[in-house]
Amino acid sequence: MAIKREKYVNFLLKQKDKDIVKIITGIRRSGKSTLLFELYYNELIHLGVTESHIIKIALDNIKNEALLEPHKLYQAIEEKMKDQEMYYIFLDEIQLVDKFENVVNGIKNDFKCDLYITGSNSEFLSSDINTKFRGRGMELRVHPFSFSEMYEVIGGDKYQAFNQYMLYGGMPYLVQEDDPLEKDRYLRMVAEVVEINDIIDRHNIRNKEAFEAVVRLLCSSIGSYVSSKKIADTLKSNGFATIDHKTVGNYLSYLCDAFLFYKVDRYDIKGKAYLKTLNKYYVCDIGLRNALLNFRQIEPTHTIENIVYMELIERGYMVDIGNNNNKEIDFLVKDMKDTYYIQVSYSILNQETKERELGSFRNLDDGYKKILITMDNDPFTNLEYGYKKLNMLDFLLDENSLQNV
Repeated sequence: MAIKREKYVNFLLKQKDKDIVKIITGIRRSGKSTLLFELYYNELIHLGVTESHIIKIALDNIKNEALLEPHKLYQAIEEKMKDQEMYYIFLDEIQLVDKFENVVNGIKNDFKCDLYITGSNSEFLSSDINTKFRGRGMELRVHPFSFSEMYEVIGGDKYQAFNQYMLYGGMPYLVQEDDPLEKDRYLRMVAEVVEINDIIDRHNIRNKEAFEAVVRLLCSSIGSYVSSKKIADTLKSNGFATIDHKTVGNYLSYLCDAFLFYKVDRYDIKGKAYLKTLNKYYVCDIGLRNALLNFRQIEPTHTIENIVYMELIERGYMVDIGNNNNKEIDFLVKDMKDTYYIQVSYSILNQETKERELGSFRNLDDGYKKILITMDNDPFTNLEYGYKKLNMLDFLLDENSLQNV
């Protein structure tokens, strides 16, 4: 059963025929090629576009190696265009082409076409897209499968399915793999490719061991405040004597540029300003994180916190960490219409834990909804002071759960 990824397909359909390059980014093996070459391709065919007017080129395929030379790629596309009708051009892994932005801009300027490209690494920084494509690029960030997408395929008891998701995450290939050892091997392979091909080689990192130590430390610290100085101090105490906070800061930037981690800033709710020190980092896929740590340190609360963060940004929310009079609110969540304060805890059956989690909401009298997401499986959603409680799986399986609770 193919996962439809309707949100991504609908985004592309809304941009169809618009005079802008559609740029599909995301970590390797997150499903970008399938989205473009299969799901969106089938939609175009269904809409009446003829196959001869859809040009698909996978630039990481050995048969297209010659097309990595810019002029040959341009010429190959020109030769496929036989009339003045609209052509739909799909270029997968465009970053493999030298000076790819010039090729893309040339194709877009010279031909009557609707152009779609994919890329996986730091050549596709969001901050660089407008520069590289002269303000004519629209980014679509593709993530690994959400739990609801994964569950759509595997079905069964939702709590057992979620236990598997907490271990192995949502890399698309895993829906067809049942063997835990093969899942582990696959996740390690993806992580290694991202580390080596997309980061170490590209940025010419000389101290591979120190870089890998930063990655493992960041994996161990999801849900905790970190800083480049704090990480550097920890590494020095573990024998990396020459590491400094500037180098660590560069490593953190590279990891985010490669879509492996997401940096989340702290926002002072009372002072209405972003705080400059201490951030949190969440991994793009919890399965990759677990594989990088050899499936040790499986911490349920931090794991579900990471999953909640990725679900929120997948739904299009802007997400910060809230600071309320020095009390942390896990997520300050906004879109164009609503604002939510969200706490995440594996369980609040313990009264002390409940008081600690709800204490972060105290004295916030702005009328915004305050929600505690837990794994507790009970029918109660109303808490004191108008706060709300939401079951984790209800949150993940209902895109409108924040509005409806």
